[in-house]
Amino acid sequence: MARIRVQREDFAPGAEAEALTHGRTDVGAVVSFVGYCRDEGGSLAALELEHYPGMVEEEIARAAGEAEARWPLLGATVIHRYGRIAPGERIVFVAVAAAHRGAAFAAAEMLMDYLKTRAPFWKRAIRRDGAVEGWIESKQEDDRSAARWSAAAD
Repeated sequence: MARIRVQREDFAPGAEAEALTHGRTDVGAVVSFVGYCRDEGGSLAALELEHYPGMVEEEIARAAGEAEARWPLLGATVIHRYGRIAPGERIVFVAVAAAHRGAAFAAAEMLMDYLKTRAPFWKRAIRRDGAVEGWIESKQEDDRSAARWSAAAD
């Protein structure tokens, strides 16, 4: 069962990854990903992320369940922040534990692709000049990356 948290507060990636293996001897690999807010060449003051509490956790749990059904995982953690996030701050954490690295890498990548394209978060950029942009859509390259997991399930 995956651990899922949607929170305003920062997180400690090392401690979160360590928690997946604590007291276990069957874990052979932990693959983790930490996503950060970029400054977009110095033009970004912050990202603003919003979500529907309850709904987003349920949807992430559904994606984690898909990963657990597809690969022999021993644990997973997904943390996604919301609120105002400044450049250099962490936004997202995905870690997957498995007996072998292949399953851990694939599941972590699938979960990140899901978060980038289907998770019900809304984000917009707040520029250093004070301009607030409209809500940002997923990028075509992110959609292409996510599509391969649907094709793999067929």
